[in-house]
Amino acid sequence: MQNNETTSARSVGGTDEHRVIEGVPSAISIRDFNLWYGDFQALKNITLEIPKNRATAFIGPSGCGKSTLLRTFNRMCDFVESVRTDGTIEFGGEDIFQMDANALRVYVGMVFQHPNPFPMSIRENILYGPKRMGRLSKSEADEIVERTLTRAALWDEVKDKLDHSGLGLSGGQQQRLCIARALATDPSVLLMDEPTSALDPISTGMVEELMQQLSEDHTVVVVTHNMQQATRVADKTAFFYLGELVEAGPTKELFSHPKEKLTNDYLTGRFS
Repeated sequence: MQNNETTSARSVGGTDEHRVIEGVPSAISIRDFNLWYGDFQALKNITLEIPKNRATAFIGPSGCGKSTLLRTFNRMCDFVESVRTDGTIEFGGEDIFQMDANALRVYVGMVFQHPNPFPMSIRENILYGPKRMGRLSKSEADEIVERTLTRAALWDEVKDKLDHSGLGLSGGQQQRLCIARALATDPSVLLMDEPTSALDPISTGMVEELMQQLSEDHTVVVVTHNMQQATRVADKTAFFYLGELVEAGPTKELFSHPKEKLTNDYLTGRFS
């Protein structure tokens, strides 16, 4: 398997491993990255560029390493004692493993597969991160709450019940609340691990539209098993199998003209 990215009219020169979308700098750069859980190697020699202020989708069968890589971007692997890594992941030109993990997570937010609002009010859910960063005046707090809930397309639905528990919202509303909470610290990168898998079609559509809007001024990286979702929301797609990056490139190019047979088999349902 090759760690090359597909070429297209939107790709530029350079080594195969380092191709990026034309004219777009990288938000995250991965170089020869490996990760083990004890003796099991979950990621193998990953080299990949995540373009800034674009949406990138990770696809592949269960257990292929896509969620492991995603969660490494904000150092969630630190919580697993058996994990060891080598290689480099850079954010903003710095090696993330040399950065303070808590500081990194301010700039690299995370939304999980299942909505996980905290057992507190909608307002306090939003302000949880900003309050940990320092004192807020009431006007600052009010601005953050309204701005982030508006960005998450939730403000009009909850503006009259901000002091109600976030647990009282519907599943789709809870997920949008979690997105708003992640945006409250003004991250430049938003990681989303199968964010619509537990949602109904209407809520899924709303979150997909939100992902597209956010990628205009945030770097969005989404893990999804839904290949149609990848084509709808992602500018770039990376296909993983058994811990390896098989192929990556602009989404339309990868889906219409995959370079690797394994990619083509997966996309066309002939995967075994």
